[in-house]
Amino acid sequence: MSKGEQRNDSQKADVRIDSELDWNQINWQQIQDTVTRLQARIVKAQQEGRRGKVKSLTRILTHSFAAKALAVKKVSSNKGSHTPGVDGTVWNTNESKAQAILELKQEGYRAKPLRRKYIPKAGSNKLRPLGIPTMKDRAMQAVYASALEPVAETTGDPNSYGFRPYRSCQDAIDHIGTIMRRSDRPQWILEGDIKGCFDNISHDWMLKHIPMETSILKQWLKCGYFENDKKFFNETGTPQGGIISPILANMVLDGLQNLLYSKYKNRYQSHKNGKFYWTTPKHKGPNRQVNLIRYADDFIITCNSKEVLEAEIKPMIRIFLQERGLELSEEKTVITNISDGFDFLGFNIKLYNDIVLVKPAGKRVKRLRDKIGEIISTNQAASAEKVIEALNPVIRGWCNYYRFVNSTDTFDNLSHWIWGRLWQWTERRHHDKGKQWRKNRYFTRLNGRDWRFFAKKDDGSMIYLTYPNDIKMLRHKQIRIDMNPYDANDAPYFEERKRRGVKLHLPNSTPTSEPGVEKSMPY
Repeated sequence: MSKGEQRNDSQKADVRIDSELDWNQINWQQIQDTVTRLQARIVKAQQEGRRGKVKSLTRILTHSFAAKALAVKKVSSNKGSHTPGVDGTVWNTNESKAQAILELKQEGYRAKPLRRKYIPKAGSNKLRPLGIPTMKDRAMQAVYASALEPVAETTGDPNSYGFRPYRSCQDAIDHIGTIMRRSDRPQWILEGDIKGCFDNISHDWMLKHIPMETSILKQWLKCGYFENDKKFFNETGTPQGGIISPILANMVLDGLQNLLYSKYKNRYQSHKNGKFYWTTPKHKGPNRQVNLIRYADDFIITCNSKEVLEAEIKPMIRIFLQERGLELSEEKTVITNISDGFDFLGFNIKLYNDIVLVKPAGKRVKRLRDKIGEIISTNQAASAEKVIEALNPVIRGWCNYYRFVNSTDTFDNLSHWIWGRLWQWTERRHHDKGKQWRKNRYFTRLNGRDWRFFAKKDDGSMIYLTYPNDIKMLRHKQIRIDMNPYDANDAPYFEERKRRGVKLHLPNSTPTSEPGVEKSMPY
């Protein structure tokens, strides 16, 4: 890239501003178009193997007003925007947001330590640590994520589904179902578990292999954290809670699929005409029906031989992870036969009489029952309206997650169980009243179905409980793994996917959770 081209790109990417900036006068469509255009160019350069061009475009994007403005908008409008870092600063006014854009500069930038807090670990009484960066550090991470994610989407493992735009747990499960429903399905599954993945990734490996400014990355990795007014430093790991951490973790684990497929599926990854392809080598080996499905640091590997998984593939994984400062958990990494079934991402996949069914995992069903039971028990003195308002989001969220698999029987059983718990609730609440009185007071007929738990609101309207079997079952359409949301040529595919109502993490969208935390699985 010539200096003239660089200067031209810089001018297009930068919206010139005065020393004062009016937040309300920012043309956000122009900002978005500028970032999207540069991201598409980064993808094209990466596909063509032009590393120098990727580097120069990345610098243009990360130093542009457009990327910085969009980053400030993101971090100041998500759910974590009211949670300050160690400096106590939040950007809650238009003036503070505008000033933040002007002050977001690489020159003289120094990342501050994280503020350590602990949040409940799903399905456990344990707590997991979360680092809260300052608003400025979150915004700077968002700036570099806008340039790094297009590269990660271009070079990442095709069968990786976690923390990636337009991809979801359902895509991973649907892929597994497709593999396991074949007549020549693999019989054995290695369920992989990495010990403390986010906490143990090698800093040296990331600084050497992650394609971004090492001086900035090193600050995020080495900034440390404050806990109980005492500062601690990390020698390994990514800063959990940081916007860029999921992208870093994915890039660390990318390459495992290519390693396995080049040996066991007679294919390796290459690119041609701007697209990545799986290429078949001239000399073929035995097809072991090896497939890798990964969601963040959770993964499974299929094979037609238990011995190959144990004696060949596990050692390959150990070496791959060791280079990155990671290791398999020997206790939690197990090899299972499809006839015995296995759990992945809250789903159970098992062979029943030559038919593979995907259902909600038993542990997840128990967690939901425990949650619902707790809500009903703690609301014994509350009104029926309050009980319904507390239960409906829980039931709908859980069932919407599982409505794409073989959940009909599970939903029916849960509905009957919930009805039983609510009937007990009415008995305890009105122990001196008869059954018919309680039925007339709390249950009604709705859409041809009897015994619908309901309440009359103060304004005279009715509110009804959503039972699990009210949720309509749907079929999930798996994402095409060769599609890149940052590639301009693939834009029509993603526009159609959005039009059909796929509501997932989208490129350049406003995050909906605390930085770096994705609540993808209910309970």
